[in-house]
Amino acid sequence: MVCVKNVGMNYHSEMGETAALSDVSFDVQRGEFVSIVGPSGCGKSTLLSIIAGLSAPSSGSVQVMGMPSVKIRSKIGYMLQRDCLFEWRNVYENAVLGLELQGKLTAENIDFTKELLAQYGLYEFRKYKPSELSGGMRQRVALIRTLAARPELLLLDEPFSALDYQTRLFIADEVGTILQKEKKTAILVTHDISEAISTSSRVIVLSKRPAAVKNIHEISFASGILTPQQARLAPEFKDYFNTIWKELEVNV
Repeated sequence: MVCVKNVGMNYHSEMGETAALSDVSFDVQRGEFVSIVGPSGCGKSTLLSIIAGLSAPSSGSVQVMGMPSVKIRSKIGYMLQRDCLFEWRNVYENAVLGLELQGKLTAENIDFTKELLAQYGLYEFRKYKPSELSGGMRQRVALIRTLAARPELLLLDEPFSALDYQTRLFIADEVGTILQKEKKTAILVTHDISEAISTSSRVIVLSKRPAAVKNIHEISFASGILTPQQARLAPEFKDYFNTIWKELEVNV
């Protein structure tokens, strides 16, 4: 589904050249949920932007579904750190915004969006303004807006970081369950090791800047596929956490 091969990224400024990424390579299979963790400022969001086709790498290449990602942007959904809802539009109008911008506001897609709103507990709030919603509900609207365009690949750039801890746990569990149910391929960038382990089939650990792939951990639990909340209670969880924590601690 995604092939990142020998990607490097350098930024140029009056102060000189700064290397953000160095020879980053990994693959993501269809239907997989992969998380990327690394020290603050190591280039995680830069990497996600390159996968989305919003930035061009200085070296290497990225392909999505066998094509350069820049040529297949309409198949990629990008969920940012903030929900970016427009306060002058109600929940329904925010949910269909992506469809409007892509010229895909068909009867079929409108019905699909209403289905998502109903399925995830927001249909009765469809005429509410974002200011009338809780932080968790706003994130659900942002996710539905992204899913409404039926992306093949979903990129999540710390989408829960603006929420308080309790809400973050609840919404991370909810979103992880939704993505499992929708069978979406997803890449999550996060600072939260617990979040990465509980939602993902693999966790990619990046080194300090310029970031390179330090390790890739296959995440599996003896009791099978679990919701994120259940995964946090699994006996293997603490072992994964301690291992990844130690790898990141070296870079602090």
